Amino acid sequence: MNRCVITNEEIRGREYLISALYDETGKMIELFPESADGRRVRLGDIYVGRVEKILPNLNAAFVRVGPEESCYFSLENLKNPIFVRKYSVKKEIAAGDELLVQVEKEAAKKKQASVTANLNFSGTYVIVTTGNRKYGVSAKLSRGQRAHFMELLTEHCGPEGTGEYGVIVRTNAAGTEDGRILAELEMLKKYCMSILANANHRTCFSLVHKEPPFYLKHIAGIRRDTLGEIVTDDAAVFHTLCETYHIPPEKLHTEGSRSVPVNEVETENGIRLRLYTDEIVSLSALCSVRSNIENAVNERVWLKSGAYLVIQPTEALTVIDVNTGKNTAKKNVQENFLRVNKEAALEIARQLRLRNISGIVIVDFINLASKEAEEELRSVFRQALKEDPVTANVIDMTKLGLMEVTRKKVRKPLQEILAGV
Repeated sequence: MNRCVITNEEIRGREYLISALYDETGKMIELFPESADGRRVRLGDIYVGRVEKILPNLNAAFVRVGPEESCYFSLENLKNPIFVRKYSVKKEIAAGDELLVQVEKEAAKKKQASVTANLNFSGTYVIVTTGNRKYGVSAKLSRGQRAHFMELLTEHCGPEGTGEYGVIVRTNAAGTEDGRILAELEMLKKYCMSILANANHRTCFSLVHKEPPFYLKHIAGIRRDTLGEIVTDDAAVFHTLCETYHIPPEKLHTEGSRSVPVNEVETENGIRLRLYTDEIVSLSALCSVRSNIENAVNERVWLKSGAYLVIQPTEALTVIDVNTGKNTAKKNVQENFLRVNKEAALEIARQLRLRNISGIVIVDFINLASKEAEEELRSVFRQALKEDPVTANVIDMTKLGLMEVTRKKVRKPLQEILAGV
């Protein structure tokens, strides 16, 4: 089972709160650092924004969510926007209009943050949407599970597209009782309704919905059947986790004449929450957080076989080169190349997730002589990318033998976060 570690660490002279996910072998596979000074515009926050300018040629607009915060707003999927004040009744949207927008992409390098009018309210099992009013189910669930959840949504909410909300069933819904899923759905719908009802009374640039701490968002995106433990050395974080998982206060203290705090509890889902209190060895040192972060920004990544990767991000895309390095074989050369490439594919999938590399990725694997070997490599790579909660796809092999990969852009790459870009 995987383990999530939440701790503080100083990196390059700045203090960060780190949320890191480790697999069952102890390898770090996800890393979410947030600077102590925070950010002005956070992913998932909802604002009363004002349309500044319409860009017809780009089918987009600029929406201001603060005195100094202007965001990119795509009009391509503008459905059911929630206006607070409308400047023009003749056009669907015009400069001066005030509407609710949600941050869907953080600012990166010279690019502004992106916002959408399709508001999303995420829970553990479902997501409620205001713009897109269709039903959806995670593609990572089986065909039978998807059919069951589509039927459940239709029975509970009516035919698709007829209500005021859309619903997406998350991967975590697998194996969960229908009653619990529907209870969370109703809770999210009520919360959404309260946000919309109060929006008309809020001034422009108001923050009407603030996302939970980033580490809770991180944990919510982890498949429940893969998470065994969450450990932190921050008492405030530990109590926030206990509140989030509805741990009764009486369980946080021992019974008897002299009650003492409890540093370890278990959730209803069987996840262990633990407060690390060892003063001799810090949690960060125990889990090698600093060295893992340093390795995650290095250009070169060594593999067990002696081969290595070179990862080079550019403005337009990320290039990854696979080299044999110290791995040499005089016999069965092509079989060895395939083994190295498959090992590299698994590590590249981990590095994309760990470094949060997104957009276009070009991988230069070691040349393989047969089409069958290339197809086997593609299959291994695709399977490895399926473990990533962020959508990532192998597109094809070019005529030059380069593998084309895409990964959805959501957050800043790790390198940019640590550079303070």
